[in-house]
Amino acid sequence: MSTDLNTLRGLAHLARLEFDDTKEQQMLGDLNKILDWVDQLRQLNTDDVEPLVHLSQEINVLRPDEAQNTVSHQAGLSNAPRKDSDYFRVPKVLE
Repeated sequence: MSTDLNTLRGLAHLARLEFDDTKEQQMLGDLNKILDWVDQLRQLNTDDVEPLVHLSQEINVLRPDEAQNTVSHQAGLSNAPRKDSDYFRVPKVLE
């Protein structure tokens, strides 16, 4: 499977990429190498291979998620440019 310049230019347009002539030829060669490699992978017999659920046997050790107040309400409002008693004042975003 190989790609021609028109296909590469179409893909570049969709991806909003611009290449000069030398980079275009280099990208075309690289893209064809990638497609050839994928074609080689496609030819492999994977009937007896179990699908992977996880790439590693490592298990994350996470701390329990416990809610806690690290900043008081007043401390949070202290640096606000505009506030109204207990609330931040922000510009209106909906019309």
